[in-house]
Amino acid sequence: MKIAFSFFLIVFSCLWNAQTINISSSEPKLAESIHQLDQLMENNDEKILNILCPDVSFGHSNGWIQNFEDFKKDFNSKKVIYTNIIEIEISEVKKDRKIYSVRRKIKVSGIYKNQNFEMILGLLEIWKKEKSVWKLWSRQSVEIKP
Repeated sequence: MKIAFSFFLIVFSCLWNAQTINISSSEPKLAESIHQLDQLMENNDEKILNILCPDVSFGHSNGWIQNFEDFKKDFNSKKVIYTNIIEIEISEVKKDRKIYSVRRKIKVSGIYKNQNFEMILGLLEIWKKEKSVWKLWSRQSVEIKP
């Protein structure tokens, strides 16, 4: 009986600690930056560059790796045009001082090389606070197949 109860407490404790933080209530400015990132990307708005760290790193689901200059050049050339970005869920949020790690899923659609595309992406984003502003420092995406 004691072993079963101890096991229950350990499992319950692990599940409790694994719960995600509600970004909107714990760090509203970060939630705003995440929403703004999706919105600016969806609108193909160059203001997106203002919320990226100068040493940002993008790892795309197709294997591309981009730094700030690569992203800026491709974004401005409209190499990929996003037409819709919908956040499906935020599954994990971790905080360490001025850095947040956010795992989330989004549904994206757009145009690449005159071909329409639609996919679900799993993202790991690292956000860094610089002078009271949250900026994207790193982002890795993987395609989630249905």
